[in-house]
Amino acid sequence: MNQNRIRILLFVFVLGANLIFAQTNRLSKSLKDDNTKFTNVGNIGITITNFGTYGHGFTRWPQQPSAEYPKGSGIEHLFDGGLWIGAYKANDSLGNGRTGPYVTTGAVDAASVSARGGGGFEWTNKMESGVIERSSLLSSKFYSPLAISHQDLLSDFTDTNIVYDNGEVIVEHIPIGVVVRQESYAWNYPFADYFVIMNYWIKNVSDKYLDSVYVGLWTDAVIRNTKITPPGGSAFFNKGGNGFIPGLRMGYEFDSNGDPGFTNSYLGVQILGASEKFDSSNYVTWQFRNASDPIFFAPQNDFERYSKMQGYFGGTFRFNDGINPQSLKAPSNRSFMVSAGAFRNIPPGDSINVVFAIVCAKKFGEEPMSLDSDEQKLNLVQNADWALRAYFGEDRNRNGILDPGEDIDGNGEITRYILPGPPVSPKVKIVTESNKVTLFWDRSSENSIDPISGEADFEGYRIYKTNAGADLDLTQNLLASLVKVAEFDSSNNNLFFNTGFDYVKLDEPVKFTGDTVTYHYKFEIDNLLNGWQYLFNVTAFDRGDPVNRIESLESSQIFNIKRIIPGTPAVSDEDNIEIGVYPNPYYGEAYWDGRNERLRKLYFYNLPKECDIYIYTLAGDIVKKIEHDQTTNSSSLRWFEQYSDGTQQFAGGEAAWDLISDSDQAIASGLYLFSVKNKATGKIKTGKFLIIK
Repeated sequence: MNQNRIRILLFVFVLGANLIFAQTNRLSKSLKDDNTKFTNVGNIGITITNFGTYGHGFTRWPQQPSAEYPKGSGIEHLFDGGLWIGAYKANDSLGNGRTGPYVTTGAVDAASVSARGGGGFEWTNKMESGVIERSSLLSSKFYSPLAISHQDLLSDFTDTNIVYDNGEVIVEHIPIGVVVRQESYAWNYPFADYFVIMNYWIKNVSDKYLDSVYVGLWTDAVIRNTKITPPGGSAFFNKGGNGFIPGLRMGYEFDSNGDPGFTNSYLGVQILGASEKFDSSNYVTWQFRNASDPIFFAPQNDFERYSKMQGYFGGTFRFNDGINPQSLKAPSNRSFMVSAGAFRNIPPGDSINVVFAIVCAKKFGEEPMSLDSDEQKLNLVQNADWALRAYFGEDRNRNGILDPGEDIDGNGEITRYILPGPPVSPKVKIVTESNKVTLFWDRSSENSIDPISGEADFEGYRIYKTNAGADLDLTQNLLASLVKVAEFDSSNNNLFFNTGFDYVKLDEPVKFTGDTVTYHYKFEIDNLLNGWQYLFNVTAFDRGDPVNRIESLESSQIFNIKRIIPGTPAVSDEDNIEIGVYPNPYYGEAYWDGRNERLRKLYFYNLPKECDIYIYTLAGDIVKKIEHDQTTNSSSLRWFEQYSDGTQQFAGGEAAWDLISDSDQAIASGLYLFSVKNKATGKIKTGKFLIIK
């Protein structure tokens, strides 16, 4: 089997800051290894690879999340993590001829890199393999009837190889003899967009019995706001506090004192269940680069790793005994392991299934972030319970038996990963005008069938927008920034407001050129500020399900969100409208700007569809040439890279400029002239504006 491992000593430098990642003395992976996929349908973005790891060690930051929550906030929760499997090998089910233990690791603590000569990357894959994506969303290009969730990421890997594809030996690796099928599931439901389920099928492909098997996830969590503190340097990583919730079988980390007021988050790793019985759920944590501490030592070999998977701290110091030391709350640079085991054995050719969840949550309440009170964990506990609810599916009372009334699909088996579903999100189109937008949406939500009740339970629509300037909050949480501006629901029942839909329903459905969707509803929002970014969305909600004690559910507020920059539409020469600039005069440190020179912007308005804009000094020297096209506008400006996501929709008659000259210099205060040449007609219009810094 060809393998895709070239192991390169990796040092990541943060340009301009002279910061070297203290934790990146590990070996990177390249060629056909795939670390480009990440969850993006919900409110947590986590990179998931096809070589047994999750997170990317900030090697793809800031273009790709490692474990960002909420989406768009810049708050990362993970350096790196990986699947560990530990076992003995035996000649039979009685354990005769047992050798070991052996542990195969997806990634290991960097403290053991120098001792082992490698980064613990012991899972390999086929040369042409990658991460396969599929979705249960009909609107997704990855739609598949086989999909479990709104975004499945699938891959296969093995520990049976002792060399990489270039012939390099995998240092100190003794294969257990397993092949792993990894599937992750993510949803955009507002009650399920804060966890990702990690589902592993582990098959014994050796000729030995695997005895006393442990399966765990090792996680090097780091919870920091990277828009406040870019990744780099040892001080970035040593602010985490840790803990364990036995009842949920979940280990977690929180930011104890890294970015006060700008994170307030938890990352939890939770055991959801397994196909076979196992003895216990185990938790252990250790300190980075600590090879000598008798309790918090970083394991250096397979024997020590196996003992960690058993929950071994040192002596009798075990969470399995109910000990929850306060010392873990103090800030430090730790990683932790959550494992299930021991599974008695896996015969040759047999498999087991073990399922985890990676869960994020905001701290509840207003207590100091350095604390870790039961009240602060309320959201974490609630989110973890929803992950359990997804895992148990039809087994609503979680007793492992298909009781009467639970077999929703009638197949005689417990079907997992079934969640109550809100109506599908309507398809939305927005027409941009000066100081105004018009939202159009279709009726696809009204045909939704709830997967639990089996009923068409659509009830109504809600319209959301952000306020002007919300996008300048570096701790931005899209859900918290959205404001409901209108709600319309069915009038034929006693639920909600009984408004009916007459106010928004079009007399005749409409279509737009190049768009196959038929739109049935329309809602106008005016009094908007030109040049400011707003976010809009239309959601659908249902009636709820009193029989199954489920409240009304609403489609995702952030899925399919629209980023709009209101402004003037493109004009023709016949309109005889003056071209202008705003704000004019432009004052430095304008509220809509970012924090440095390259995040400034002013707008030209009433532009033709295609034109050339020339900006001059009073002496006639050309400062800047801008080529305007109504289809692209100013999306390449640094401001939009910083505060948007590339999907923003501009008005066709406006173009933004960042006050940077063609010679890549910030312009000085003063009076400037401009001319605009219409590419279609050659006609030229002129004007002037003032810059005051």
